[in-house]
Order: sequence, then C-alpha cells, then structure tokens
Amino acid sequence: MNQSPSATVPDAKRGNWLDRYAPAWLKPYGRLARWDRPIGFYLLFWPCAWGLGLAAVANPAQGFDWWGAVLMLIGAILMRGAGCTFNDIVDRDIDMQVARTRLRPIPSGAVTARDALAFLVAQALLGSVILFQFNRFTVWAGVASLVLVAIYPFMKRVTWWPQAFLGLAFSYGALVGWTSQTGGLAWPPVLLYAGTILWVIGYDTIYALQDIEDDALVGVKSTARLFGDHVKPAVATLYAGAYMLWMAAGVMAGAGIVFATLSLLAAAMLAWQVWTVDADEPDNPRFRFDSNKYVGIVLTLALLADWVW
Repeated sequence: MNQSPSATVPDAKRGNWLDRYAPAWLKPYGRLARWDRPIGFYLLFWPCAWGLGLAAVANPAQGFDWWGAVLMLIGAILMRGAGCTFNDIVDRDIDMQVARTRLRPIPSGAVTARDALAFLVAQALLGSVILFQFNRFTVWAGVASLVLVAIYPFMKRVTWWPQAFLGLAFSYGALVGWTSQTGGLAWPPVLLYAGTILWVIGYDTIYALQDIEDDALVGVKSTARLFGDHVKPAVATLYAGAYMLWMAAGVMAGAGIVFATLSLLAAAMLAWQVWTVDADEPDNPRFRFDSNKYVGIVLTLALLADWVW
C-alpha cells in the first residue's frame, strides 16, 4: 500500500499545519516525527519545565532559566521525533495490523525503513547539539536516557507494563531540568521523576484504550489490557500517587501554600479524566489523553507562582 503525500493518519487533527503548509516531500517525515501531533513533545517538555521550576523554588535567587526552557523545548521536539521514528522502524510490522497506525509512513510505503533511519540519525544529532549546551552532569544524564528510549519499543512484546518503560523515558526531563541548574541530583527531583512516571503510565493507559481490540488480536501487551475492567481505579491510583509525589517534591524543595493551592487544579483535571473516560465512545480516550498538556501547564505555573511569591 502506497500512501499519498496528502494522506493523514487517523489520530492527527484534520487541517493541521503539516498537512496544510509543508511541501509534499517533507510530509511523510513530519508524520514520522509526529509534527502533526504536537501533544507528544508537550508531554516530553513539561517535566523539563517542572524540573526547572522546582530548581527555581529551591534557589529563588537563581530564578527560572527561561533560555534553558527554550532549549529544552527544542530538544523535546527533536528527541520526541527521533523516538517516534525509531518506534515506527521497530513496529512497522505491527503497525500494518492496527487500524489506527496502518497509514503511518513506513507501513504505508511513503517512507522506506532505510530513509527513516537516516532521518532518525539527523534528529538525534541535532538533539545532541542542544544537550551539549548544558553542564557535564546533565549531558551524561541525557545520554543515559537513550537506553530507555532504545528499549521502550520492544517492551510491548515482552511485558504487560510497556507504559512503565515509557514513563521512565518520558519523565526524564524532570531530572534534566533540575540538574541543568544544580549540576547534581537531590530528593526533590527524584520524587518529581517518580511522580511523573506514574502520571505517564496513567495517561498512556488511557491512550492505549484506543487500540485495545487490535492489540489483543496482534498480541501486543499494555496496561490497558492488563487492567481490563479495572482500568478506572487503576489509573485513579496511579494519578493519586503521582500527585502525592509531586506535592512531596515541592515541599522538600521549599514550595508553600501557593504551589499547593494552584496544583489542586491539576488534581481536578486528572480526576475528570478518570471519571469521564469511556473506551466505547469514539475519541473519548484520545481527548482525555490530550488534556494532559493542560496538567503540565498548570503545574509549571504553580511552581513559577510559588517562586515569584
């Protein structure tokens, strides 16, 4: 099956900027990197911003590193694109068997695996340029995270908990943001990282509800399949754990009532997701998954407000 350059995968927003403005030759590569679905790089970036915000709360005189945030946003776009490209290379046979993914560039024939690999290398090299703008500890921490990125696509074949490995990789920005300001680790970023892992497992379980039938047919494992009829209480438990760990991280870093109060809005958003998610309703899980970008914004603003206060 050959995909036309104008074809859009089912989970991309219709009329997105890539489909409307990118030249035809670039569109398949943009879809490999998920430029038409920016939610992924938002979710990769916000933990970086949390790490920066937590460091600002711990050391108010040093403040929030706005330039560092810009670099990390660019890095998140590049490394999320590289990760998705690698994932699609590894999963090309599985993607052909799943309705939501069979129109992706590699299984559809729009991009060869060899060209995708070259695109992966280019994104990774650009990402390394961003990473080397930070201190040595952060550079080595970023390099170490590549191990998690590399093993994640294989986990759905061997464990019911691939979302946990995604959490380990996608939450790493919490450590990177903190270490970029301090040059080392401490308990606040470790707790922030642990909470973010639980958050990622929760929201990706909701996301995986979209593919639960196809995954069962193909034999792909996920926490959505593992939890089954208990998916709501399971995700609620994960989200509750995430919130408590985030609060503990804030308190240990010196955050006070401002952070605690504003972060309640993030807790309410998470509760709404669990209360209203319905796998039988089209687009319901995807919409709740997408809403996590607002959770990221709220927690970032809560940390910034506490720092300013």
